[in-house]
Amino acid sequence: MDKHYQAIKVSFEDNTMVLKIDGEIHLINITEQSQKLAKASQEQRQHYVVSPAGYGIHWPEIDEDLSLDGLIGIAHTPPLHKESSTVR
Repeated sequence: MDKHYQAIKVSFEDNTMVLKIDGEIHLINITEQSQKLAKASQEQRQHYVVSPAGYGIHWPEIDEDLSLDGLIGIAHTPPLHKESSTVR
C-alpha cells in the first residue's frame, strides 16, 4: 500500500502544532482544531501515532484522531454520480 504522505513530524509550541509533512511546514492553532489537544499536557501531545497509510494522527492517551488533509486544509469533493433513470 502506498502512503498518502511519506514523512510526518509533529511538535508543539504552546497552542500551535508544528506539522512537517514531506518537507513542508504547517502551523496549526490547536484550539481551533481540537479541544482535546488544547487541554492535553505537553507529554500527552507528544505521544502520537501516524496511521500506517499516512492519512491521520492518533493520540491514544486522549483518544483523539485528526486527518492530515483536514489539518492542512485540503478539501476533497465527492465524485459526481449520474442520476439513474428508471424506465416505466
